[in-house]
Amino acid sequence: MLNVNDKRFIDSLNKLREFGMSGVGKGVVRPAYSLSDLEARDWIATKMVEAGLKVTFDPVGNLFGLGPSGSLLLGSHSDSQPEGGWLDGSLGVMAALEIALCVKEQGGPPVSVVNFQDEEGRFGVTTGSAIWSEKVSFTEADNFIDINGIKLSEARKLLGNRPGNFVSSEHFSGFIEMHIEQGPRLHESGDKIGVVSSIVGIRNMKITFEGEQNHAGTTPMHVRKDAFQALSLFNHQLNERLRNVVTPQTVWTIGEVTVHPNASSIIPGRVTFSMQWRDAELERLLKIEGIVKEIAQDVADSNGFSVQFDQVLGLDPVKMDLPLFNALESAAEDIVKGRWSCMHSGALHDATNVARLMPVAMLFVPSINGISHAFGEDTEDEDLIAGLRVLTRAVEYYCRELS
Repeated sequence: MLNVNDKRFIDSLNKLREFGMSGVGKGVVRPAYSLSDLEARDWIATKMVEAGLKVTFDPVGNLFGLGPSGSLLLGSHSDSQPEGGWLDGSLGVMAALEIALCVKEQGGPPVSVVNFQDEEGRFGVTTGSAIWSEKVSFTEADNFIDINGIKLSEARKLLGNRPGNFVSSEHFSGFIEMHIEQGPRLHESGDKIGVVSSIVGIRNMKITFEGEQNHAGTTPMHVRKDAFQALSLFNHQLNERLRNVVTPQTVWTIGEVTVHPNASSIIPGRVTFSMQWRDAELERLLKIEGIVKEIAQDVADSNGFSVQFDQVLGLDPVKMDLPLFNALESAAEDIVKGRWSCMHSGALHDATNVARLMPVAMLFVPSINGISHAFGEDTEDEDLIAGLRVLTRAVEYYCRELS
């Protein structure tokens, strides 16, 4: 059995936090392709060399530390949200590196390590792994634009002479991603480990209600066609209609609203809003889509509005590979007996894209108070170490079954 070095692991996580350290709590500011992001990747590359791995940056900036052909791939990402936490993604990368170091020092199953680029979506959704898995073409992705109008093709120039070729997925037998939960379930239950059964699917759509712009002081209420009121009606009816369709794990969000002309003395003539929903079952995702469209059309028809639906975008749910899942379950029972649970992932991860190429699995450790994507994100050291030990044991179990 591999004996991981707990102190070295925690120290490495804290060292990685120094790249882009926010000065607020343990937060980091390390967006994809920023100076702090590239410095962090270069430092991680040196740790890969220490672990006896062959370092390769691919053309989009994904960083691989390659072990032997047929090795099990471990890792996540180290880029952050504009105001991010110190563990989101980084935990999976540094846990993978600790295992690789132990394999070099003690012998053990062959592993490789990956640090995907732009998981947090400066230029898209899980951009680096989406390109590597060919979910989106490299040519298409190069035209992705961030909120400041910078193209991915421009940002990639900052990689300098680092990139080589894309790494073939045939080099790996499977992929395990360790991550913080980013939600409150483990924290509230007191469980130490979450073994992920599936990553939820997600759907995004923009909807526009068109009414009639008019004077806010002189237009009687009974003749108004207030587009914002159409959104209000839609939201109320949606919550009522979904009540008997969804599960406690289903979520839906109106997260972005644009009111035109957005002035206090003008009745809004148009409102465009984002509608997002997530669920672990494809059938339910499709059913919710039908309900969303039906309610919006009914609101428009009944109140004299027009409605427009943009393209529905998203990812389908991803089931975890059964042998990898079983290895994680067995390892969790060994390490934290009775204090683990099986759960869905409500957030997207690189494993969603990697599943297009090979078997994948995930495990979670608790997030204190469920906080993530914020400077207040944190996890107790003992829970980080428990996650590392479960991951290590699972790697040994899975590779033993393969051999």
